Amino acid sequence: MLTVKSILLFVVAALFEIGGAWLVWQGVREHRGLLWVGAGVIALGLYGFAATLQPDAHFGRILAAYGGVFVAGSLAWGMVVDGYRPDRFDVIGAAVCLIGVAVIMYAPRNT
Repeated sequence: MLTVKSILLFVVAALFEIGGAWLVWQGVREHRGLLWVGAGVIALGLYGFAATLQPDAHFGRILAAYGGVFVAGSLAWGMVVDGYRPDRFDVIGAAVCLIGVAVIMYAPRNT
């Protein structure tokens, strides 16, 4: 059950961070204005809180693993929101990152 909770928290964190960064990008690069930037900043702050809810108590482990989630999530966000089509190397790289997440977070440990 803790693994399911952890995975859901990674998804929530990814939505906040990637969504927040996208909103800032839209506000600045696409000239949509300060409301978009402000919404992005709020979402990025919520990402920081979501990460603290992970069952594992090790900051470095959580953030290292989240890096892999961020890579795969960013590609997925680009596909859904911006119509980006990843090539096979994007997909392979994202899969490698997610395997890394699984090893970092869910490998059996004697602790």
